[in-house]
Amino acid sequence: MSPYAVPALYAVAIWWFSTGLIILLDHLPRRTFPWSMAGATIVLALSLWGIGASAGDTSEAGAYTAFTAALLVWGWQEIGYYMGFVSGPRPRACPPGTRGLARFRAATATSLWHEAAIVAGAAAILGLTWDEPNRFALWTYLVLWGMNLSARLNMFLGVRNLNAEFLPDHLGYLGCYLTKKPMNLLFPFSVSIATVIVALLGRAALAEESAAFEIVGFTILTTLMALATLEHWFLMLPLPSAALWQWSLPGRGAPAPITITKPEPAEIGPTRDAA
Repeated sequence: MSPYAVPALYAVAIWWFSTGLIILLDHLPRRTFPWSMAGATIVLALSLWGIGASAGDTSEAGAYTAFTAALLVWGWQEIGYYMGFVSGPRPRACPPGTRGLARFRAATATSLWHEAAIVAGAAAILGLTWDEPNRFALWTYLVLWGMNLSARLNMFLGVRNLNAEFLPDHLGYLGCYLTKKPMNLLFPFSVSIATVIVALLGRAALAEESAAFEIVGFTILTTLMALATLEHWFLMLPLPSAALWQWSLPGRGAPAPITITKPEPAEIGPTRDAA
């Protein structure tokens, strides 16, 4: 089997399963949230330990450990936000008629502490891997952070497919910060920059001088970046992408109504932002 196949398949499997697991946990009854958060926090501590322990390990196992641990740290960030434990100073819907910069400020206030926690996580991983040969945990975390931020900005400005069915009922107030729109000005730049990064990471993985450790690490990063880019395209292309994680919504009752922002008639089109 190609030395690239196993790490690529591993990245795909972990991406698909971890995304679905978080969606599943977020849609359980709210009485389960403290238990989920407590379990995630234990996993967070073990993951940070794993990142520190693997920072000096330049074996293939070290690359797998670094990637997996960083993904679990990111999972804690997602669970903390979507379960409402780490959100922002004003986790509420925007006032009616809020537009432009005021709407952006209101959106930021719903997740400010979440953003601060993400920065703290990056700083922790940077410290654990500082001046060490294995920094794949840091690169993994930065890819997840950057592409998540890009996706959220695009959803704020306007995308075709919001997949609002994956938004937990208790976060229905976030609907007013999402915009349904055929295109926005940021999207072409987002996918273009992401595609360039995929190409650069792929080039590093394919380099003749790459050691086995680097082949595994850069192949995983290339695959992860490619998947994140694909997720961006899912926001725009008329594809049933939500079916990939439909298994994570078992036995869900009727969802709470979610109000999605729609652009004014003059704003519809690829040349105007929905802010």
